[in-house]
Amino acid sequence: MRDRRWFTVGGVAALLLSGLAVATVPTAKRGSSPFVQTDGTSFTVNGSKFKYVGTNSYWLPALNTEQDIWNTLGNISAVGAKVVRVWAFNGWLHTCGHDPSTGTWFQLVQNGTVSINDGPNGLQKLDTVVQMAQQHGLYVTMTLTNNWYPSASNSTGSSLQSRGGTTEITLPRNYLSNDYGGMDLYVHQFGLQYHDQFYTDQAILNAFQNFTSQVVSRYVNSPAIFSWELANDPRCNSTLPTSSSCTTETITEWHATMAQYIRSIDPNHLISSGNQGYMCTDCPKLYPLNTTPAPQPSPSQGSQKRNVPVTTEQLLRKRAETRRLNRLAAKLAGKLKEDGIRVRGRWAATGTRRQQAPEVGSAYDGSYGVDSQDIMNIPNINFGTFQLFPDQDSYAPNDSSLSSYQNSINSGVDWIKNQAQSAAAVGKPLVMTAFGLVTQDNAADFVPFNMTTAPYTSDSSYGVTNQQQTDAYSTWLNISISLNLAGMIQYQWGQQNLTAEAGTVISPGVTGITLSSRQVSSNNDTTGEAPNDGYTSHTNQNGVTQIIKQGSDGIAPDVKK
Repeated sequence: MRDRRWFTVGGVAALLLSGLAVATVPTAKRGSSPFVQTDGTSFTVNGSKFKYVGTNSYWLPALNTEQDIWNTLGNISAVGAKVVRVWAFNGWLHTCGHDPSTGTWFQLVQNGTVSINDGPNGLQKLDTVVQMAQQHGLYVTMTLTNNWYPSASNSTGSSLQSRGGTTEITLPRNYLSNDYGGMDLYVHQFGLQYHDQFYTDQAILNAFQNFTSQVVSRYVNSPAIFSWELANDPRCNSTLPTSSSCTTETITEWHATMAQYIRSIDPNHLISSGNQGYMCTDCPKLYPLNTTPAPQPSPSQGSQKRNVPVTTEQLLRKRAETRRLNRLAAKLAGKLKEDGIRVRGRWAATGTRRQQAPEVGSAYDGSYGVDSQDIMNIPNINFGTFQLFPDQDSYAPNDSSLSSYQNSINSGVDWIKNQAQSAAAVGKPLVMTAFGLVTQDNAADFVPFNMTTAPYTSDSSYGVTNQQQTDAYSTWLNISISLNLAGMIQYQWGQQNLTAEAGTVISPGVTGITLSSRQVSSNNDTTGEAPNDGYTSHTNQNGVTQIIKQGSDGIAPDVKK
């Protein structure tokens, strides 16, 4: 029989107190600490600068054998990656039909209570990941919850019903990144209505902090932990409806509360947000920039430049100038299609176009309730985060003079540049915690993070080629390195020859979202491959891993773990 130690929220007081006692161990002196620290806009460890390329593997703790975890981490380390980002949460419901003795789960969230699984298929699995990562010379970024849990919107919270928009396949629990519980699981099971009540309801906050304390206190003295990431993509909106009262200040206040709570437990490790990097250029700030950081050398010219936050005026001016130059280039190449009215030998904009007022767009106007600059400037938040997914987010209006692919590349470059400018204004390191682009080979398996279905199963033209994906990743990594980003994490790692067990994340015969994308396989198979939500690079694994290796080699960190 497996040893299972489950704790209810009401029974964690003694453990919490013991965790706080452990946290009083003095931190090593700055500059010589085995824990990753910050120094201005850089990371340091053991007295040396530390810059890295990493990868995402949210499913890593859910693998079926320790050998699979060991092999996966070994392969990640072999390509030069230094940090792996994983889900340090895994919640479920009795109504999911899941057998608690199989698979992996960390917490049972049901009817306003939370029970913790500290057994061999619970947090001990996370222990294995941390220990083995350290042996492979890797650091682990621990994400503590997720904004997305679409299954919470149905009556049972079932995560095992038909996926892929058809009844062709039922995915095992934990296959998709949004199938690990998260904010909406708490909201639904605590009998509330709005997604943003996760940030404001005291009962939920207490329950989430109790779970967080269980995870954080386990690793207070482990140098293998890179950082505590408060949430993946926190924002006002999700599958559950949003209240009218949620603003950027709501999200910022929650970050400040949680960061302070974790810091009271763990004085050693870094704390970050995990947000997408959305900005609000005209929003009031809870943590305004009171002073201008010292000028930093320009990476291209070596000259001094003044660091200022991203502004509405800057965004609109830059977009207009870029659009003008792109149209000029297209016109010279004979590829420009004029779309105005010819007036005495020149083209004038149509009336409709003249009436359109320029807007910065939802990525910069606070529509998502996120002000990444304000969050980054919270004292207990140690570095900035952002993500880059052109398939799911719009960072700027598309330029009709360019192809869809080129628009994706350029908008990504501009997004990275603006994030770097914002972080420089705050004076903290910056990490791109996830970036990805869907290929044509993966289109049938592409499930957006806020969905449980694959919308492009019948669209053979969706996505980019493998070579275009490789080129895009290379472009984004190169510009990130040139702008002195402290970390860049690809989404996501692909791993094959994993042990398959029925009812687990690696189940026999499950190699994709839909039957059309699955390999010819049998339910008697004993091996499987890592989950693919559209970003796993099974068919372009060589290209992606080569880019990770080249990025790591280009950084050439002088730190040895």
